[in-house]
This record gives sequence, structure tokens and C-alpha cells, in this order.
Amino acid sequence: MNVHVCVKRVPETGARITLTPDAQAIDTTLLGFTISPHEECAIEEALRITEQHGGSTTVLTLGPPAASEQLRNALSMGIGAAVLLETDGDDWNPEETAAALAEAIRARPEPFDLLLFGNEAADSGDYQVGVRVAYTLGLPCVAGIKGIAIEEGRLTARREAGGGWEIFELPLPAVATMKEGINLPRYASLQGRLRAKKTPIERIEPQRRASGLETIRLVVPPEHQSHVEILGGAADAAPRVVEILRDLGLV
Repeated sequence: MNVHVCVKRVPETGARITLTPDAQAIDTTLLGFTISPHEECAIEEALRITEQHGGSTTVLTLGPPAASEQLRNALSMGIGAAVLLETDGDDWNPEETAAALAEAIRARPEPFDLLLFGNEAADSGDYQVGVRVAYTLGLPCVAGIKGIAIEEGRLTARREAGGGWEIFELPLPAVATMKEGINLPRYASLQGRLRAKKTPIERIEPQRRASGLETIRLVVPPEHQSHVEILGGAADAAPRVVEILRDLGLV
């Protein structure tokens, strides 16, 4: 099995996001970066598949030179090879990103059996790149999966649906996008981190293609508002606590 995983460099999960004054990009001045939880699960699933069936793993990302940090994180978990589609740091939209990834994957010397993505990017949540790459490569694709198995050259994938599961069977090669919770990603070992530092990262300069998508502006979702009421101190607060419990129908 030759498994490729595509990841994206995104701001640290839980970080406070602010936009540039023109609302065209995220202000990254004070942000740390990571791989989104969905993509960590995709990396873990690639490792489990090759541990079970044998084979090789490769991680790819499109981004600035600093994205090599996220590739090395994947290498330290156990991924075998890494490819950076190096850009000047400008944001590429999903259509441009998918086209560049598909071109790089086509050019790989070894054919792949399975191409894994996170279900959506943790920053933009666009849900598009994996599906667009599958369409460009002419491959079957299943999105949002929470279970995966490989047997006799076929992929069986499970996706939550209401109170049950949807089951999909796809011939290989195929594309699948993982949802967080499909597995528990492993921690990188010290040996893995040392190996990752020594592993060369292949660098490709992708050609940016014309896109029909245009970013008008970015909007940060409103923060959830919470209300705090101080009831008093020590025993003085007891009558008010009882009153609130009665209002809630708990006593």
C-alpha cells in the first residue's frame, strides 16, 4: 500500500483569530501553527494502514517555507517521506490548492493506492480540497468518514448518518477525507523527532493557475457570549443558590 496524506498549515487550535485591516487574510503576527485535528487523524490512519498491510507513506502540503515544520511533525509520527509545494506565503484558494496538489501527485514516481485528507481545514472550513483533487484525478471519493478498512483491493468506509452508519465500498486507488475521532493520533517519539530532523523534504515550486474563485473578504464569527452572576460569598450566597435551583426546577 502506498498512502499519501495531504495536510495544511493552520493557526493553533483555539487561538484568537484576527484579520488584516483589509479583511483579506489572517493576521499571523502572534500566531503559532499546527496541523488540524482532522489531518492528524488522517496521518494516524495512513500509519495504521501501512502497519497492517505494509507499504509506504508520504505527506504533502502547500504553503510557505515555514510549513516544513508541520511536515517534520508528520515525519516524527512515522510518515516516511515529505513534499512541500512551496509558495511565497500568499493564501491559495481551494481551487488553486487542489490543482497544484493534483499535479504534484500525478508527478510522483510511484503510483499511490490511497489519498487521505482531513475533512476540512481548521481555519477556513471549506470542505473542498479533497473532493476537488479526487475530481481532477478522476478517482472515487468519500468524505467525512469515521471508519476505514482495506481488503482485497477495495476500501470500505463508514460515515455517521443520523443514528446509524452509511457504508461505502470503493475500488482503489481512491480518495477519502477523515473526521476527527476516527482514531487517537499517536505522539511523536524522541527517536521519531531525531529521524524527522535528518529526513530531507522534497521541495516543488507549484505553478499558480487561474481560478474562478475570488475572495471578497474574510469574516471572523462572533464570539460566544457568556453571562456570569456573583451570588455572594460563603454562607451568604446559600439562599440565592437555592432560589436559582428552584427556578431551574432542580429542587
